[in-house]
Parts: sequence; C-alpha cells; structure tokens
Amino acid sequence: MNVDVSAIFQIAGIGIMIAMIHTVLKQMGKEDMAHWVTVIGFVVVLFMVVRLLDNLFQEIKAIFLFQ
Repeated sequence: MNVDVSAIFQIAGIGIMIAMIHTVLKQMGKEDMAHWVTVIGFVVVLFMVVRLLDNLFQEIKAIFLFQ
C-alpha cells in the first residue's frame, strides 16, 4: 500500500487558495460571490476525498476478499 501524501498537499493548497480568494472578494464587498467560491471549493475537495475513500475501500476489499 502506498501512502499518497500529494493528495493531502493538494487539499491543503486548495483550502489556502479558497481562503485567500474568499478574503479578497469579501473585502471587495462581493460577499455572495465569496460564499459561492467557498462552496465550489468545498465540493471539489469533497469529490477528491470521495475518490480517495473509494481507493481505500478497493484496497480493503482486495485484502480481505483475496481478489
């Protein structure tokens, strides 16, 4: 089993970028757009986590079912 640390750094990088964009948009007075950027960033990270969990469950299935 390989530990893929790059996925953690990708999620952290997306979080930092979304936080900066949110702050800039909020200071410009565009709070609605800032909230949408946050929601879109959350959805992107959620899809990444779901894909990683799918890979984890496939590994577990392969180990315990000997496939």
